[in-house]
Amino acid sequence: MDFIILIIGLAMLIGGAESVVRGSVSLGKKLKISLFAIGVVVVAAGTSLPELANCVRAVITNHPDIAIGDIIGSNIANIILIMGATTVLCPIVNITRNQINQSAINIVIALGLIMMSLFMVQFNPVFGVITLMLLTLIMVYQVKIGSLNFSDVEEQGEYSMFISGILIVIGILLLVYGSKFFVSGAVNIATVYGIPESVIGVSLVAFGTSLPELAVGILSAIRKKVDFALGNVLGSNIYNVLGVLGVTSFFGRFEFPTLIASFDLYVMTGVIVFITIYMIAMKKLNRLYGIISLLIYTFYISYLYI
Repeated sequence: MDFIILIIGLAMLIGGAESVVRGSVSLGKKLKISLFAIGVVVVAAGTSLPELANCVRAVITNHPDIAIGDIIGSNIANIILIMGATTVLCPIVNITRNQINQSAINIVIALGLIMMSLFMVQFNPVFGVITLMLLTLIMVYQVKIGSLNFSDVEEQGEYSMFISGILIVIGILLLVYGSKFFVSGAVNIATVYGIPESVIGVSLVAFGTSLPELAVGILSAIRKKVDFALGNVLGSNIYNVLGVLGVTSFFGRFEFPTLIASFDLYVMTGVIVFITIYMIAMKKLNRLYGIISLLIYTFYISYLYI
């Protein structure tokens, strides 16, 4: 029953995120807001709304281990599960300077999180203010160099003000109640099977909230637009830490769980360094990268439950 609740919650989260994005884009167009402004918000929030809803819900209900696990686990899954599956289907033959820069930013962020864990620095409103400022600076820079892709924003439909508002309201409600079901299901599964909440967070919860990105990655491979998939994944990792954890930090004070601080955080850093070195050395992400990445993810998940 708990797994059914988890799946229902996940479906509501994905549907809610899509509804909010569609309504927001339509409303922005009606209000004559620039495509760049709409795109920045959508690119930043669109793929991370499920994680944001889950993390805020987890912290409010005193389950911060699930929140941190979700972010760290999602970032791991993005690099070696999603990009692994994507490149097996369609290799990326040309790595750009911007993609390497995004990857380097991910490494800096990962090292920053490791320092926080070593010095037992809390996630709190101060952390939230700093990370959101950093995220804003990074996004402004990406807009200036033209690295953000707004084609999806241009292609989305435009509705009346009323319909746009309804879509946003419905989306928010789905996110609120979907996160309630999803977190509740995850907590119950952890309790029933005696699994630490942090482990559930980095595996089951993270995999669930990464499904939209996985679908986008596979679809990009089918359409031969894998360059965009890589940019979206690297960008999503940045938004997860600076945006999602930043906003979540306003809702409570919490620290890294011991299990994540001693293992998963280093796995996340390791896979980011791995993809960066591979991109620089090979100038591409081929099927070999995909196979190695999927094997690493399989061993990683297996290790968590052995």
